[in-house]
Amino acid sequence: MLIILMIKLGGKGFLWGIMYVCFLSVIAVRCSSVEQKIYVELNSTVPCVRLLNATHQIGCQSSISGDTGVLHVLETEADLDWILSTGPHPPYMVVMEAAFFTRSTMVKMKNSSRVAGVAVIKSNTGPTEGFSPHTSCPNQNTGVYTEHYGPELANCNNTVWNPLGNGLSYEDFAFPIFSLKDDNQTQVIRKCYEDHNMRMNGSAPQYPLCAMQLFSHMHAVTDTVTCMRRTDLQNSFSINPEKLCDPLSDFNVWTSIRPLNNSIKGHKENESVVIAAARLDGRSFFWDIAPSAEGTVSSIVTLLAAAQALYPVALEAPPQRNIFFTFFQGEAFDYIGSSRMVYDMENSKFVIDLDNVHSLLEIGQIGLRNGQSLWMHSDPVSRKNTTVNKQVTLFIKSVASSLNLSLNEPSATQALPPSSFQRFLRVRPVPGLVLADHQASFTNRYYESLYDTATYLNVTYPSDLSPEQQLEYETEAAKSLTQVATLVARSIYKQAGGEDRFLNNITADTKTVTLFFSGFNIFVLKMCTNMCAPSSSAESSPPQYYIGLRLDNTVKSVTRFVQFILANMTGTVTKLNQSQCQNPKDVPGESKDLYSYSWVSGPVSVNGTTDPYCVRSSVHLSKALSPAFELTDYGSREYSTWTESRWKTIRARIFLVASPQLEMMTLGVGVAVLLVSLVVTYFISSKAELLFSATREPPNTTY
Repeated sequence: MLIILMIKLGGKGFLWGIMYVCFLSVIAVRCSSVEQKIYVELNSTVPCVRLLNATHQIGCQSSISGDTGVLHVLETEADLDWILSTGPHPPYMVVMEAAFFTRSTMVKMKNSSRVAGVAVIKSNTGPTEGFSPHTSCPNQNTGVYTEHYGPELANCNNTVWNPLGNGLSYEDFAFPIFSLKDDNQTQVIRKCYEDHNMRMNGSAPQYPLCAMQLFSHMHAVTDTVTCMRRTDLQNSFSINPEKLCDPLSDFNVWTSIRPLNNSIKGHKENESVVIAAARLDGRSFFWDIAPSAEGTVSSIVTLLAAAQALYPVALEAPPQRNIFFTFFQGEAFDYIGSSRMVYDMENSKFVIDLDNVHSLLEIGQIGLRNGQSLWMHSDPVSRKNTTVNKQVTLFIKSVASSLNLSLNEPSATQALPPSSFQRFLRVRPVPGLVLADHQASFTNRYYESLYDTATYLNVTYPSDLSPEQQLEYETEAAKSLTQVATLVARSIYKQAGGEDRFLNNITADTKTVTLFFSGFNIFVLKMCTNMCAPSSSAESSPPQYYIGLRLDNTVKSVTRFVQFILANMTGTVTKLNQSQCQNPKDVPGESKDLYSYSWVSGPVSVNGTTDPYCVRSSVHLSKALSPAFELTDYGSREYSTWTESRWKTIRARIFLVASPQLEMMTLGVGVAVLLVSLVVTYFISSKAELLFSATREPPNTTY
């Protein structure tokens, strides 16, 4: 439009147009510059976000324009009293050390109208007494124990698995809560507070004051039923539909010793499988902060090492039954991955069905064993069946005799701990065991929290080691997991009908366990260098295990890492080029139905280049999306209904705020200037002919 106007006005219009564009550019640059002078952006932040299920919403959010408050650092109980009752400048934006991030403190703030938001400074170590924001009875509504199945064991009546669980992750906060890294920006915040907001001799600080603004407005409200209904309505009637929330989803990873035809779903004749399982995910209070060293990483590493140890022996001396390795995604949120696999098995949508399942061995939390006993948990209800009890008893004896480790059984009346195995038992009494480092309540004092890190597992390195050397340094934790991996590999080989004379050939490699344990906890980028696809988005920071959302058909990085590593360990290097590897159905002799094909990076040469190659393996991905969303049963009580709200902006910044009196005076002056301008403009406009008319000479007329 501006260009058209300039053309119509001719040369002078064009000149004025150029000047106008330049004026707008200068204004934009100056506005940006002014904003940078006013605000200090905080980049190293992670928010608490809103999650929803069939009945509730949990998490945090800000108002649509962000929440602002005067900054106050919580260091003592007196500070808390100042924030909640006596401070003269509410609402407050509270910055606290992790030690103050407790349920009692947060509930007080939740119930106060004087708190605008909270920023928690992340610590590398957790409270000595422990901290778990999860519930004391994880996944209690979607496990096997209900009023119809073992009612005396339901709702953790028999055993409180997570006694330190305070349920903070399941609270709904009406203000934003962010996590801050304890780095330079945290020091900037402290400096701003000390210079402007610090109380002197008990007196209130004077304006200007340091303030913080947090943006984390969530689009979804109420529950998953409401959110999905509104999303569906927008999809039906809106020209530009906008999603309000998305189901938590990703993929499970699975493979088998003998390849299974993945194009033919349902029951496989003359096929019996022993399942070895672990989980892929974890969570904490904050979005995408889920280190899960004890809760998840220890079991991933153990099962990968067991698969590597078992695979060559199983090829040389195949057991009678097939061995099926699977990694379930989304188990922290009501068993998303395992419930989907069981659902697909029930409905002939998976490569096998439940009739093909002989038994199951699941690896639970085992990272804190430290030379102590391992516990073999089983289901007391299904064992009331004579046949099942006999099979489980034989399974226990088989595991106990596989390696000289201290193994014990808990009480015969004790329930299974929270585990994927429970989803199989909801459908039928499958014989199975769960290996764990706890007899009853979790040994893990930081279950599903940001403190469940490698440090908690005593994974420490000499200070003079480089990151590459740390990947090869054999810690005590890695040695302990190596023993468990050997035990698991031998146990499932025996359970599958393998001969005892081959057991001594099945031994996990400590160096491999060390590499995986360090990689999945600390250095995934370096671990992935030789094993992942050239385009894999390997992370330089410790990986996080929150399932998140599967947008645009992406696969979560941890899932992809496990897929490629498992393919490298159990697959075969082929001579296919990249094009053939990505389209193997066009290559004679290759089968996309039996195998998957992965183009991986290969080792790094001396000059820094890589030599990629194609790996053929029986490693596959399957959906880890709750059946509730396939069935559009958003209020399901049978399956997980967890969704994550969408948002537009996640942002944090600090700035100096003037006193309300100065703000009102500035506003008043601005209004006065506006009114004067309007009066002057009106006066000039009304007298324009008099003020701006030019003296004209009468025209010469000739008759």
